[in-house]
Amino acid sequence: MGRGDRIGYHFKLTHYHLLNDLLDLPDDRRHPTKRHRPFAAGAISIVHGVMLIPGLLIGAFGLALFLPLAFMGLLALYYVTTLAYSLWLKRVALVDVMVLTGLYLIRIIAGAAAVSVTLSFWLLAFSMFLFLSLALVKRFTELLTMRQREETTTFGRGYRTTDRETLSQFGSASAYGAVLVLAFYIDSEAVRNLYTHLEVIWLLCPLLLYMLTRIWLLARRGELHEDPVVFMIRDRYGQWLVGMGAILLWLAV
Repeated sequence: MGRGDRIGYHFKLTHYHLLNDLLDLPDDRRHPTKRHRPFAAGAISIVHGVMLIPGLLIGAFGLALFLPLAFMGLLALYYVTTLAYSLWLKRVALVDVMVLTGLYLIRIIAGAAAVSVTLSFWLLAFSMFLFLSLALVKRFTELLTMRQREETTTFGRGYRTTDRETLSQFGSASAYGAVLVLAFYIDSEAVRNLYTHLEVIWLLCPLLLYMLTRIWLLARRGELHEDPVVFMIRDRYGQWLVGMGAILLWLAV
C-alpha cells in the first residue's frame, strides 16, 4: 500500500464512527466499496481501533466539561443514539435513515448549545428534510450497487433491491420539502427584519432546487459517490452553487 493510500485511509477513519466500523467489519469485507475502509482493508488493526474508542470517548466528554451543561446532555444523547444505531437500529429499514437524520439535527442543536444561541425553527425544519433526503440517497446508491451485482439484499441493512424506487420517491419528496421550507422562511417576518433586498434571497431557492435535483439525477444514473456529503464537497458544480449562494446573501444585506 502506497503512502497516498495510507493517507486516504487515515482520512476516511476520521469520518467514520470507530465502533460502527468494527461492528460492520464482516459485512464491509464483502461490500464492493466498503471493503476499502481502514479496518476492512487491514490498513489499521482491530486492536488499535478498540484501544482508540475509550480514549476518544473520555476526551470528548472531558472537553465538554468546558462547555455549557446542555451540551454535555446532548453529547450523552448523541453517544447513546449512535450506540443504539450501531448495535441494532441500522438494520431496521427506514428507522436507520430517520436516526441518521436525528443525529445530524443533534449536532446542530449541540452546536447552538455550545455557543449559547437560540435555534431557529426554520433551520431545524430545513435541516430535517435535507438530511433525510441525503440519507435516503445514500441507501439508494447502495441498492443500485446491489442490483448491479445481482444481489437481492444489502449487507447489514434491512432493505431489498426492490425498495430502490420507493426510496427514490421518498428522497426526492424530502429534497423538495427542504426547498419549500426555505421558500417559506424567505417569506417570513424574520427575514424581512434581517435583509434589505428580499428579491435577491429568493434566488437561493432555484439554486438549492437544482443542486438536490442533480444529486438525485446522478444517483439514478449510478454516477453519484456512495456518500452524498463527500460528493457535494468534491463536486465542482456544488462548489460553484455554494459560492453563488454566499454572494447572494451578501448582496441581500
